[in-house]
Amino acid sequence: MATDILKVDIDGPIATLTMNRPGKRNAMCEELLEALDGFFSATPKEVRVVILTGIEGHYCSGLDLSEHVHRSAEENLYHSRHWHNVMDKIQFGGLAVVSAMFGAVIGGGMELAASTHVRIAEPSTIFQLPEGRRGIFVGGGATARVGRLLGADRMTEMMLTGRKYNAEEGLALGLTHYAVGEGEAMELAKTLAGKIARNAPLSNYLMIQSISRINDMSQADGLFTESLAAALSQTTPDAEEGLRAFLEKRAPKFR
Repeated sequence: MATDILKVDIDGPIATLTMNRPGKRNAMCEELLEALDGFFSATPKEVRVVILTGIEGHYCSGLDLSEHVHRSAEENLYHSRHWHNVMDKIQFGGLAVVSAMFGAVIGGGMELAASTHVRIAEPSTIFQLPEGRRGIFVGGGATARVGRLLGADRMTEMMLTGRKYNAEEGLALGLTHYAVGEGEAMELAKTLAGKIARNAPLSNYLMIQSISRINDMSQADGLFTESLAAALSQTTPDAEEGLRAFLEKRAPKFR
């Protein structure tokens, strides 16, 4: 499953994926996209949480434009839809995904980060959607994911002006959940991944699958869906264990 372009390290229930394009700021090429697709399509059963990061001080600088210029309009349409498919697998595949970010989180890198569930940014992090300055438009899901984080108005301004946000600004805007010191992203990512891995598997699955979708529903439909998820989660052996552990004042031991 590991490749030269995507390093995979599995430690118990936690898999660390490191995007590995030295000298390219981990720009997204077809090979890297396919490697991510392959991992999230056939994740080892023991893995519950994924940490996603990059090398050489960068998370991901977005689409490799050297590939983009050689595609026809039809090929670009299919390529965009393939991005959407891979990002959906990351967001809705059922595994919690933590991004440890630094350096470039630009264009497609922002689209990738926005498909993950927990985001941590070091001071070097730069968030940007520069597609307008390249004469192109986002195609990897930014309008649906980054637009939900920022709001349509702020994303429009960001794309029109090429504006950059740093880690602290990204924290205030919702682009990241944590702003940490230099060299601290992976340490916190591992700590949070460990906490998430100790949750009941079905609870994690329902949070990942339900909350974003409920946000797209009417209030009445969302509340009904919430009731279904609650009913499902509360009738499992893990729910019984969680209640016993609470009453016995001990940490629960889920499946």
